[in-house]
Amino acid sequence: MRYLLAPLRRYADFGGRSRRREYWLWLLFVVAALLALMYLDAALGLGGSAESYAGDGAVGFRLSGGLLTLLFALAMFVPGLAVSVRRLHDVDRSGWTLLLALIPFVNLYLLYLYVQPGTAGDNRYGPDPKAGDLGEVFA
Repeated sequence: MRYLLAPLRRYADFGGRSRRREYWLWLLFVVAALLALMYLDAALGLGGSAESYAGDGAVGFRLSGGLLTLLFALAMFVPGLAVSVRRLHDVDRSGWTLLLALIPFVNLYLLYLYVQPGTAGDNRYGPDPKAGDLGEVFA
């Protein structure tokens, strides 16, 4: 739970480093919350829609967001950006590397960076975020 809510505690902190666990749990939380809010928007009639479809041999479910989804997405934009920058810092890359997300197919390089282990020990962006965990495990 600590890693899940860490980006909210460090809302607009673009300095330092974030572990893979913190980044991926944050992403999982945001995606799950967005899906739940899209469904809730549709159920409450707040502008979203939830519909199933079948056509051309494909069966699926289509969600679109409404007011709650929009408010949540706007509130999570800055902490999501900050945890992404800190994750790049952990692999010793500048936060400006995040601009690669704007280039089609090249943005897959970001995915590669996000799954890489962080730099062992200190780097130019701060101390190793894993260094403090050993004390908690063996204390």
